[in-house]
Amino acid sequence: MTPLVLLPGMMCDARLFAPQIAAFSVDRAAQVAPIGGADNVVDLAAEVLAHAPPRFALAGLSMGGIVAMEVFRQAPDRIDRIAFLDTNPKAEAAAVAMGREPQIARAKAGELRSIMRDEMKPRYLADGPNRAAILDLCMDMADALGPEVFVRQSRALQTRPDQQDTLRRIKVPTLALCGREDSLCPIHRHELICSLVSGATLEIIEGAGHLPTLEQPDATNAALARWLERS
Repeated sequence: MTPLVLLPGMMCDARLFAPQIAAFSVDRAAQVAPIGGADNVVDLAAEVLAHAPPRFALAGLSMGGIVAMEVFRQAPDRIDRIAFLDTNPKAEAAAVAMGREPQIARAKAGELRSIMRDEMKPRYLADGPNRAAILDLCMDMADALGPEVFVRQSRALQTRPDQQDTLRRIKVPTLALCGREDSLCPIHRHELICSLVSGATLEIIEGAGHLPTLEQPDATNAALARWLERS
């Protein structure tokens, strides 16, 4: 079976995809590629490609989806199929980019936990019985990655290119998936992806916000399985 490469969101690690690894590594190679080693999307994508199989299925969530678009731009012939989860194909809006500057300064000053707690975590998830545990996991992942990764990833997001032309060139099976209650990367962003990629499938996960892989793992895995089985 085609290997599966997963790209996590900002300040997340492989734990973001724990339910997917458990489900799909039974019959295919599955790996999570870190995306914290450079301060621009081009170099992050090149690093993913340097360690990925020769040909693979690629799925990225949020910032991981942004990097996945650049991975495809750099090496379209290596991508067997691609999935964009809770992400955005557009360049960063100027106001959002400017808003990252005080966060970067605070992270450098040792305030990463308060940034995650006060400004980022509350925007991530839908209400649900597992919300508190998932938020705690998000904090643990951010702590493990640390402020230097936060700064590099913030810079990469600030300077990311618009990838709408890249999406127009995709001819492999493509999935756009998002949580119904995702306020960071709402449904209309994924409708845009589907309008740009011929034949792309839109899957909306009920009862989920920005992290459906953890919030609604069974529904997310079912959608990913359909994508992986498409010819």
